[in-house]
Amino acid sequence: MMTKKTISASRASLILFLCRMITALEVPLDPILLKELSQPPTITQQSPKDYIVDPRENIVIQCEAKGKPPPSFSWTRNGTHFDIDKDARVTVKPNSGTLVINIMNGGKAEAYEGVYQCTARNERGAAISNNIVIRPSRSPLWTKEKVEPKHVREGDPLVLHCSPPVGLPPPIIFWMDNSFQRLPQNERVSQGLNGDLYFSNVKPEDTREDYICYARFNHTQTIQQKQPISVKVFSMDSLNETISANLSDTDFYGAKPLTERRPTLLTPVGSTSNKVELRGNVLLLECIAEGLPTPVIRWIKEGGELPINRTFFENFKKTLKIVEVSEADSGKYKCVARNPLGSTHHTITVTVKAAPYWITAPRNLVLSPGEDGTLICRANGNPKPNISWLTNGVPIAIAPEDPSRKVDGDTIIFSDVQERSSAVYQCNASNEYGYLLANAFVNVLAEPPRILTPANKLYQIIANNPALLDCAFFGSPVPEIEWFKGVKGSILHGDLYVFHDNGTLEIPVAQKDSTGTYTCVARNKLGKVQNEVHLEVKDPTMIIKQPEYKIIQKGGQVSFECTIKHDRTLMPTITWLKDNGELPVDERFIIHKDSLAIMNVTDKDDGTYTCVANTTLDSVSASAVLTVVDRPDPPFDLELTDQLERSIQLSWIPGYDNNSPITNFVIEYEDGMREPGVWHYQTEVHGTQTTVQLKLSPYVNYSFRVIAVNEIGRSQPSEASEQYLTKAAKPDENPSGVQGIGSEPDNLVIIWEPLKGFQSNGPGLQYKVSWRQKDVGDEWTSVIVANVSKYIVSGTPTFVPYEIKVQALNDLGYAPEPAEVIGHSGEDLPMVAPGNVQVHIVNSTLAKVHWDPVPLKTVRGHLQGYRIYYWKVQSLSKRRQRHVEKKILTFSGNKTHGMLPGLEPYSSYKLNVRVVNGKGEGPASPDKLFKTPEGVPSSPSFLKISNPTLDSLTLEWGPPTHPNGVLIAYTLKFQPINSTHELGPLIEIRIPANETSLILSNLNYSTRYKFYFYAQTSVGSGSQITEEAVTIMDEAMASRQVDIATQGWFIGLMCAVALLILILLIVCFIRRNKGGKYPVKEKEDAHADPEIQPMKEDDGTFGEYSDAEDHKPLKKGSRTPSDRTVKKEDSDDSLVDYGEGVNGQFNEDGSFIGQYSGKKEKEPAEGNESSEAPSPVNAMNSFV
Repeated sequence: MMTKKTISASRASLILFLCRMITALEVPLDPILLKELSQPPTITQQSPKDYIVDPRENIVIQCEAKGKPPPSFSWTRNGTHFDIDKDARVTVKPNSGTLVINIMNGGKAEAYEGVYQCTARNERGAAISNNIVIRPSRSPLWTKEKVEPKHVREGDPLVLHCSPPVGLPPPIIFWMDNSFQRLPQNERVSQGLNGDLYFSNVKPEDTREDYICYARFNHTQTIQQKQPISVKVFSMDSLNETISANLSDTDFYGAKPLTERRPTLLTPVGSTSNKVELRGNVLLLECIAEGLPTPVIRWIKEGGELPINRTFFENFKKTLKIVEVSEADSGKYKCVARNPLGSTHHTITVTVKAAPYWITAPRNLVLSPGEDGTLICRANGNPKPNISWLTNGVPIAIAPEDPSRKVDGDTIIFSDVQERSSAVYQCNASNEYGYLLANAFVNVLAEPPRILTPANKLYQIIANNPALLDCAFFGSPVPEIEWFKGVKGSILHGDLYVFHDNGTLEIPVAQKDSTGTYTCVARNKLGKVQNEVHLEVKDPTMIIKQPEYKIIQKGGQVSFECTIKHDRTLMPTITWLKDNGELPVDERFIIHKDSLAIMNVTDKDDGTYTCVANTTLDSVSASAVLTVVDRPDPPFDLELTDQLERSIQLSWIPGYDNNSPITNFVIEYEDGMREPGVWHYQTEVHGTQTTVQLKLSPYVNYSFRVIAVNEIGRSQPSEASEQYLTKAAKPDENPSGVQGIGSEPDNLVIIWEPLKGFQSNGPGLQYKVSWRQKDVGDEWTSVIVANVSKYIVSGTPTFVPYEIKVQALNDLGYAPEPAEVIGHSGEDLPMVAPGNVQVHIVNSTLAKVHWDPVPLKTVRGHLQGYRIYYWKVQSLSKRRQRHVEKKILTFSGNKTHGMLPGLEPYSSYKLNVRVVNGKGEGPASPDKLFKTPEGVPSSPSFLKISNPTLDSLTLEWGPPTHPNGVLIAYTLKFQPINSTHELGPLIEIRIPANETSLILSNLNYSTRYKFYFYAQTSVGSGSQITEEAVTIMDEAMASRQVDIATQGWFIGLMCAVALLILILLIVCFIRRNKGGKYPVKEKEDAHADPEIQPMKEDDGTFGEYSDAEDHKPLKKGSRTPSDRTVKKEDSDDSLVDYGEGVNGQFNEDGSFIGQYSGKKEKEPAEGNESSEAPSPVNAMNSFV
């Protein structure tokens, strides 16, 4: 029990001791420091363990080492000292341990085969190299042998053996022919790992006389060649053909030429085998099978899966390759060869062994006197390696004793070391598959602190990034490091900083206030040293306007923006990249300060463009994609298939869509027989379709082409397809548009629309024209014509119906029976006039005419209607008019009445009626006289107001242009308008019809009046005319106003008012420019005479000679239109009763457009909007 406790306590103290070793010192690789410090040797370069040399060149065995003082070198060969001075061919490179063995001048490399080891030694210890095995490369010739030709039957397996000479290293094998061309290999024919050429089954094309195996020796750069092998394959077909030339019929000739068989393995042999591979190497497993048909190889791992990402299949899956194998790859691998007749398999048991590999390699140890430390050497392998230690190249068991060290298996423990403890230790880990050798020195030093980072070093970083301030140090014992900020700053600590073991101070997220001076202090028991460094934190560079995705059509121009923001102390450079490479050298690419422009864009410009902003401290980038679109490329490879008489299939390959998807394809055709070079539309299909079934017509020499369409436009047409001539056939259709009309009273003209182009379906297109009189029992009369589209039948009765048909025919026969149409022979003028013409007066502008229809037999043609000629004889209120203008109205169809609109009131008219057919008019009926009654007059021709006084105005006027009857009186109405545009009381005066002037008295001075004036007949009042006028101002009042106007207070008031008006005008002007509306219309409506309404006839007939502007409403909101429509109760005739005018056009109300026009009168005036300028004195008076 006591013993176990002692052991436990010992292990605990060892663990504590190992924990202290973590702080062992490392020597920085500082050149100045390394020159000053003593250091044991370290091997820096050596030749490989297995070193195969070229026997034609000098042998160079490398051994380089460093140390302080510089080490000396010595060599052993095959375990004994190699005395270099005794061999004139062996030299050592200056300041090096590398051996150079000169064999160029008669020396032999074989004489220097052996195991070499280098030792580098100085006063602090000795380091040794690996055991370097030197072997010269060998490339022996092929042994002479007689190669027999191979005779093999078609379908049998064949193996051509290579059997290359054994070389060092092994050669690379390949098969070629006499022309140095590699022989083709495939699933049926392939080369094995051993170099043999395997045929799963042979074919007649395998016959040749130059199967040559080549061996290439890379070290000597030589190729050795085996004797060519001849292979002759006997084909059963060729043998049968030979026999059939002499025998008419034999069993052998009809026999099956090849015998199919299930697979068997050519390699490896048997059903199982074993394979050992070392960890880290490449595992290669091979299975090659024969059989007919050629077998297919499949690999599986029993009880597991093949490793992902490390498994590869080579040689047409006949070789399984697993890279970087490990112990986990051990197991059973099965290859299965299979063809339709069966399968076979082989199982390979793989065992993965391992040469030694490091778990923890020993590391150099630098200690100060009195410190403790450890060297650890841990390796693994299969089998597990043996660990042994050496010191200065001597096994530690026989090396001089050192009380400060203790060996514990794979660990050496050092305690209370002194300078004499410095040495180089070697760890050797070995098993049956190899060894590892590592040198690690223990260097005991006593050094005061040193700071290796340059003084006042400046660090510049970007804000929000980590800042690493170096304080590289050295000292023995290891110094303690402290950091301060500022001249009198306190020691840094806390979460804002990270202190690394190598002395570096890290500020994880540096901010602008992190800028400043930082001091590093290093202390140990031998001294203290400090160093200052400086930190500047800069604003980050940012791209504030990034380039954006662009779609541009080919030939256009595009621009990418890239605006950056950066620290003012940094000078940025902007670089543009295309697809992460440099921009093309092209003058079309124009780089500006903040943008990239590309002119005349081509499809090659498509890609990703990146703006990179670089400063000395940071770099930012932003990318955008440019998509160049264009019309698609034309389709190609047009092919015609499924060729039938009336259809064919067309297929094609689409061209490149130039980044804009193809929406549809347009198919066009050319008729090379009738219209060569002229292309016609055939059909179109969706953009995803590449075949189409086309309907064809007979007797056409077709060619087709395809056009691709996308959003940009249409492609160029494809190349034309091959031509395809369809067979001729009878016509499928007859001419359209068949008609029978007469051009003369005694003929019948038959016309039709001829067939076009390929509608003929064949040669010799003609037309069979047939006709017979309808309903008389005549036989058909026919005639065949060609190259015409009409036929004239003469000697026919006038206007009788005929049955007509036109049939197409060609050299192959007739089209289907055509449909019959009805036509008529020629027309003649009607024979009689309509009778019993009666006129009914509706109102003063409208009359209704009745007549009796003529017998249809007398029309002698197609009845088109009746035509009324009417004219004004005279106005009953004037003298007889000199010029008579006849007007015409046509009423379609077999009508017996019609309306005559637009008549002038109080006038005398005449009319007659005629019947109309396609030939013309018949005789006229006797003239019928009728008169129109009185109507309301038009407005007076003018109204003039003159001679204004204080209380009177003189009015003069002209009679209406169209009195429309006997005038009985005039009516004058007037009313005052005050300064606020309000209307006063309305006064009415009736004036005899023979008067043309009037003086109005007893008016108010300086007052504006509005006048309304119109004429009257017995029917009613006509349209009014309006005017405005102002009476003049009293002289005394004017004088008083002038006196007031000279007062200072009044002048100031006027200035203020003028300024206010100016401001209001400006506001109104701004509102008007913004679309505001000034309500003039409403004010005018407000000033209208509330009592005067538009006059209308009691019978509700059309309005007479009125001007639309004369009937504006006199009250706001009271719009009563002039009654110009025919009331329903006054007439039973609809609009169809109104004829189609020949010499004149009519409004919807039946009146002639523009026949009469009253004088355009002014709108009812308001305020200062009168026809006269307002009086300035009156304006001032409004303020009194």
